Parts: sequence; structure tokens; C-alpha cells
Amino acid sequence: MVTCFPRTQILSGIALATLMAATRGHHFGTLEHLPSASWAVFFLAGIYLSSRWVFPALLAEAALLDFAAITWGGVDNFCVSPAYGFLLPAYGALWCAGRWYAGRHQERVAMLLPLAVSLFLGTALCELISSGGFYFFSGRFEQTNLTQFASRLVEYFPRSFSSLLFYVGIAGVIHALFRAASALAARTERFRTSS
Repeated sequence: MVTCFPRTQILSGIALATLMAATRGHHFGTLEHLPSASWAVFFLAGIYLSSRWVFPALLAEAALLDFAAITWGGVDNFCVSPAYGFLLPAYGALWCAGRWYAGRHQERVAMLLPLAVSLFLGTALCELISSGGFYFFSGRFEQTNLTQFASRLVEYFPRSFSSLLFYVGIAGVIHALFRAASALAARTERFRTSS
């Protein structure tokens, strides 16, 4: 189980919320803009943040960021449609995948497999729900069919998944560094007290 002290959870929550605010709306990375971290934020929050109120708070943040971008930021409102509500279960899939992994986590290399499985399945379900909802229910497409939807999945899923992997990879490195520093501090303390 991933366990964090309350202070660590608060700092992690602030960092994740800040990351979403800094990157939301930039779906494809450039030198000026990193790809959107929203999906990774929901997955990582599921792993590291135990409070249930964090999920609705992150949903509210995402909606407020979209509202501000469209209202004051000059962003096109093409993605805001009757299908916008599908983001709730889509992000929920990522959150639940993170929660599932958190309940099984142990500090062992063998845990990379369950992490990869939860990451892939959570992302695939999120993509199906968000893209499927938009494609079939947004009213932006005159004719819809499963074949065209499948081709859209093949086109967009790799980009979405690679963005998610980018941020989760960075989080993994940070996690490993903090664990190594914590283990070193514990060994130093044991050595100091045994001397």
C-alpha cells in the first residue's frame, strides 16, 4: 500500500493541482507547452492521495480551468458539448486504476507489472469513455460508426498514453528518489544511535 504522511499528501495534492493548472489545454507538447497532465494527475492522485474529496476537487479544478480558458483565454469551445459529462467517468477510470494499484503497492521491482497493467487499463478505459462520449454524443460529427471510431482510437490513444507515461515516469523517478533518501536517512539514524 502506498502510504504518505498527511503533510506529504497535502504537498503532493498541491503539486498535482498545480501541474494540471499549468498544462491543461496543451494536448500536444511543444517547447513552449508541455502536454496536458490531466490524465496523469487523476491516476497519480488515485495512488498517492487517500482522501475521497480529492477526486471531486480535481474535477472542479478541471472544469474551472476549461471555463476560464474558454471565457477569458480565447480557447475554442469545440470540446465543450453535451458529451462533456463523460469526463467524469473517464477521469474516474484513471482514479480507480490508481486506487487499485495503491492497494497492492509494495516497494519491489515486481510491482512494475501491476503498475503497468493498471496504467494501461485505466488509460484505455478513459480513452474509450472520453473519446467515445465525444464522438457519439457531442453532436460534432454528422455520421458516426464504430469503424470510424476505432480508427480515431488508433490515432489518438498512443498520444494520450505517451503523455500519461511521460508524467507517471517522472513521478516514478521522484518516488524512487524520495524512497532512497528516506532509506539513507533511516540507515544513518540507526548507525548514529547504535554508535
